[in-house]
Amino acid sequence: MEGGLEIVTKQELRKKMREQLKSINRETYEKWSSEIARNVTLTNDWKIANTIGITISGDLEVDTLGLIEKAWSEGKTVCTPKCEHTTKEMNFRKITDYNQLEIVYFSLREPIIERTTPIPHDEIDLLFVPGLAFTKSGYRLGQGGGYYDRYLMNYKGKTTSLAFELSLIEELPIEHFDIPVQKLITNKQVLSCKG
Repeated sequence: MEGGLEIVTKQELRKKMREQLKSINRETYEKWSSEIARNVTLTNDWKIANTIGITISGDLEVDTLGLIEKAWSEGKTVCTPKCEHTTKEMNFRKITDYNQLEIVYFSLREPIIERTTPIPHDEIDLLFVPGLAFTKSGYRLGQGGGYYDRYLMNYKGKTTSLAFELSLIEELPIEHFDIPVQKLITNKQVLSCKG
């Protein structure tokens, strides 16, 4: 304790958030994910985006499959991240079908290089940045790999994060390389973030 405030590390926060997210039952998870997807598609950023960058959601993340299918149905280009674990770099590759994905580390689904084409960061209009917890100013707690932190350093397009309301927290330990997202979309609200 320092000055009456508890100092919490990112690792402790990750553990706490994972436990909270695991406690969501399936019906609630699907309902909240559906509400978030609806809120996304009502934004102007979504409407004008031709190319979106988005992860294939993992167990504890807002379900992104509905948004991916909606993007395909609207004729948008969808690209998903491919992580290079030796260099900790990440690039996005266009997918038109789930068959172009393979299961890699930690059960993540990533594009198969031989079946997909790379999309340069300056061609992505709207990038969905994943995380476990978020502040209303747009800072996020990621899984700890740092892939998005590195990618965002060179990305100049629109950024949005999808979050359940329970993933919103008052503050996070912020580091010099942390880049806030511009928008935060939950099952209840759309927040423009100031950073």
